[in-house]
Formats: sequence, C-alpha cells, structure tokens
Amino acid sequence: MSAVREEVPGDVYLRPLAPADLPAVMAIERASFSTPWRESTFRGLMLRRDSNLVAATREDRPVGYAVCWTVGDQAELGNVAVAPTERGRGTGRRLVDAILAIVRQRGARECFLEVRESNGQARALYEQCDFRLVGRRRNYYSQPTEDAFVMRRDLI
Repeated sequence: MSAVREEVPGDVYLRPLAPADLPAVMAIERASFSTPWRESTFRGLMLRRDSNLVAATREDRPVGYAVCWTVGDQAELGNVAVAPTERGRGTGRRLVDAILAIVRQRGARECFLEVRESNGQARALYEQCDFRLVGRRRNYYSQPTEDAFVMRRDLI
C-alpha cells in the first residue's frame, strides 16, 4: 500500500497491517472463523515478500483485515474478516478491492480463494467483487467438516 491512507466510509481507514495490530486481529479472527489462524501464521506472512496484509482501522484500531499472497501471475486471497460490530458497512468490499489492487500491481493476472459453502455472506461479497465459482474442494474445512467453493477473478 502507498504511504497515504485510503479512507473508508465512516472514518475507517486502510493501511498495512502491523505486528502491533495482532491482538485485535486475533480477536476478529476468533469471532469470524471456527478454525482461526494462529498468530504465528500472521507473523510468518508478514515476513514473506510475496504476501500483503491490509488492515481496516477505526481510531487506529483494526476492525478488519485482508491477507493475500502472490506466486508468479496468480494471487490467493487467503483471509478476509471484519469485526462483527462493523459488518455490513462496506469495509469488507474496500479491503478486497484494496488488496486486489496491490496484487495486480505485483503482476497477478488472476486471484483465487476458497470459501465455506455455507458462508453465504462471504460468497455474496466475493460475487460483488467479481469472483466466480470455478470449483469445489470436498471436505476442505473442519469444525464442522464442509466443502469449500473455489472462486476466481481475472485481474487484467
């Protein structure tokens, strides 16, 4: 992301995710997913040159985040979450748009993601962001066991 923070409606701003954000990120992660990522996963991704992590913040406290990595001309949107109290305000859409702009600049020509079949709210967000269903991964998720829908979006 550029040094300039991007404003999101309702005084929420986008900026690169920082290590100091991780306690708030982990609270959002646990509130959002039945099998949350570990803090060490986020820390490891912060160290990788192929990864981008973006925070949506209110009063400099994270209220959402997105994580994506790029390999060659393909990107993988690994994680998007917004605090339950902040959902439905457009923050998720802005996070996805921002992270896709970053990976496009890195040379990605397409982006993939997996989403729980039952997560209609996330699927609707991704469809609004022009992702399309391209496949299914059987029993991909645990707690509960569930299929993942694989979605793809062109970036060129």
